[in-house]
Amino acid sequence: MNIFSPMTSFLKRLRGGAQQDPVRDWLTMLTLAIVACAGIIVWNIWAFDTVARGGVIGSAIVHAPPAFSRASLDAIHAIFEKRVAEESKYETGEYRYADPSQ
Repeated sequence: MNIFSPMTSFLKRLRGGAQQDPVRDWLTMLTLAIVACAGIIVWNIWAFDTVARGGVIGSAIVHAPPAFSRASLDAIHAIFEKRVAEESKYETGEYRYADPSQ
C-alpha cells in the first residue's frame, strides 16, 4: 500500500475540478503576500514601540532571581588573582625554564 495515495488522489481532485486561471492565481498569491508583509510590518512596529517605551512583550517578571551569587564571583576573582601571581613569577625571573626554541 502506498502511503501517498490519499494525498495524490486529493491533489488530482483539487486540480481537476477547478479551471486554471494563472492571473487569478498570481493575484491571490500576491494579495496573500502583501497581507502577510503588512502583518509583519505592523507587528514589528508594535513590538519596537512597546520596547522603546520601556514595556515588556509577554508577561512581565515580578521578581527576577539573582543571576549570580557573590561567593562564586569571589571564587573566580581569587582564581584570576592566583593566575596573575603565577604570571608575575615568570616575568620577574623567579621561575626559570629552558626555552627549546632558542
